[in-house]
Order: sequence, then structure tokens, then C-alpha cells
Amino acid sequence: MLFRRRSSVELDTLLGLAIREGPSYPEVGATGNAVLPPGYRHDRHRRRIGDSQVYDRAATALRHWAAHEGAGVHIFPHDHPVSLGATILAVISLGPAQMVAPCRIVRVIDESDRFGFACGTLPGHPERGEEAFVVERRADGTFFSITAFSRPADPLARLAGPISRAIQLAITRRFVNALARHGQSGV
Repeated sequence: MLFRRRSSVELDTLLGLAIREGPSYPEVGATGNAVLPPGYRHDRHRRRIGDSQVYDRAATALRHWAAHEGAGVHIFPHDHPVSLGATILAVISLGPAQMVAPCRIVRVIDESDRFGFACGTLPGHPERGEEAFVVERRADGTFFSITAFSRPADPLARLAGPISRAIQLAITRRFVNALARHGQSGV
């Protein structure tokens, strides 16, 4: 799970391996359901990030990984478009260490007033499960929601228990705050 910093060549090799893998959990696409699968931690976060005019900026930002990058989760390859079936690496730096989490986009929502996607974990990810990121325009404003189900997959993540959970929740808050800043400022 935690390794030394990886070079672009090493990340490219890891991405090549991840592309050949299938999801590390059987409930692919389940973040789109009202009831999340049992046996996992469930998270649902929703926040109003501005009026309805914010939607276009927020959707564009989400489409270009701004919530992730703003939260300190770097996507490799950085310019990879959000598209169904795309495999990416979520890279998180923790001081001198680095966590590389392989993911696949398992669902994309692209409607006039709703944009989002769900990332599913692949082998090598410290967790098993799925996380969906959706921005939605409603009459009362623009909302950003994150829905996830997960459980530790990596022995170190299981051992760290409450610490890994606290890190997971902090990153989720940073996703929401980053997209809210992006939508408001149009950065």
C-alpha cells in the first residue's frame, strides 16, 4: 500500500498491469442503487456548492479530475478523460511515502443537469468497493454528492482501522471542498 515515490515509468507499468485486472469486488455499479450492498462501510455525502449557475463550471471541473487533484489525489495519467471503462491510478502522497490505488470507471452519468462517474477498485487498491461522484443542478442550487461502499482490502489498511478510516473521510471532505471552490471561482 505505501511505497516510495514512483517515477512516471513505474506508474505506467502499474497502470498496464491494472488495465488487465477485473474489479476487486462483485457489486459493480451498486453506487447507482438506493440501497448499498451489505458487508461494507457506507458513505453518503451531499453538499450544496452554489446556485444553479455553478453547475456548468462544477461539471467541467469534475470531468477534468478537479475534485481529486484539489484533494491531493493525483490521477495518472493526468489527462485521462472520464470515460466508461477507463483505468486510472489514484496517487496519494503521504510525506515521503506514496499510495497508488488502481481504479476503473464503472459508471458514467452525463445528462443535461447531472454529471458524474463511479470508480471501482482493482486489485492493489487498499480498499474494495466503489465511490461515485455526482454534480447535479436543481432549482434550489447545484449539489455535489459522493456515495461509496468500501472495506479494507490491504492488510495494512485493516490493521490501521480507525486511522485509515479517518484518512478516507478527510479525503472525502477535501473532494467536496475542492469542487465547491472550483465551481464558485471557475478556477
